Amino acid sequence: MTATLQRPRDFFTDEEIGYLRTLSPWRATWALVHCWGVILLTWVVVGIWTNPLTVFLGILIIGARQLGLGVLSHDGAHFTLFNNRRLNDWVSEWVLSRPFTSGTIDGYRKYHLHHHAHTQQPEDPDLHLSRPFPISKASFRRKVWRDLSGQTGWKQYSAMFRDGFKGDTRLQALRNGWRRFGGNIVLNLLLLLGFTLAGKWYLYLLLWWVPALTWNRFITRLRNIGEHAAVPDDNDRLRNTRTIEASWLERALVAPYGVNYHLEHHLIVNCPFYKLKRAHQMLLDKGLAERMELRRGYRDMLAVAVPG
Repeated sequence: MTATLQRPRDFFTDEEIGYLRTLSPWRATWALVHCWGVILLTWVVVGIWTNPLTVFLGILIIGARQLGLGVLSHDGAHFTLFNNRRLNDWVSEWVLSRPFTSGTIDGYRKYHLHHHAHTQQPEDPDLHLSRPFPISKASFRRKVWRDLSGQTGWKQYSAMFRDGFKGDTRLQALRNGWRRFGGNIVLNLLLLLGFTLAGKWYLYLLLWWVPALTWNRFITRLRNIGEHAAVPDDNDRLRNTRTIEASWLERALVAPYGVNYHLEHHLIVNCPFYKLKRAHQMLLDKGLAERMELRRGYRDMLAVAVPG
């Protein structure tokens, strides 16, 4: 069975679609500068005033911006950063994906577009993320503890590296691993060098890998739950994907760059992130709110996905 109402024209006029699909390279560039700028500024501030409070806040901020790198890279997978596709893919891979742990943008694109073609259907490669829900609060608390204690991150990243460094011989395994992670390793060595030259080498671990292993894993889980978990109708495009009306604090620490407008993203996948809020308002203006799966904040969403 396939989800109904799949075409953008079921919801938007041709003029609206044209507007929503028009890209602004300046807004995309500003998002890149903003994301990395917040990361760099946080490193500088914590480097100057290094204490438990600034490190703790830095972990939250960096973890959220690491998710931001992924959100912007996801836009690149949909060709919605730049009209020049070579530039779009280079930026997506080398500015957004490789400094963290992601690989080629083309590999992610092939996987992710399959999710869009079969959202909440048996063929959906992301169905395992939403299928278990709703779950109990006790189960959710265990997942949160594993995320924030670093267990989830360690397990996922260890598996990723083991899979990357596979081969019939040790030499072949090294070659495969370097092909997959070589760029990531070089960029991370440059980050470590920068911290070392600043006399704060340990902040590379505290403000890059600790956020990656903890807060980033937790908010990534929240994002996954929020998008499709415990939705009311797997076969209706307005109800098999959720939009969360996030507060400014949630946007800062949990849901950067419009990632909370997931329903709108699924309705018109080549709408850049900075126009998703406008797409959301268009749907509301058409009187579709009652038919849409909307939640006011992540607490409201969790009340549905984690009811008891």
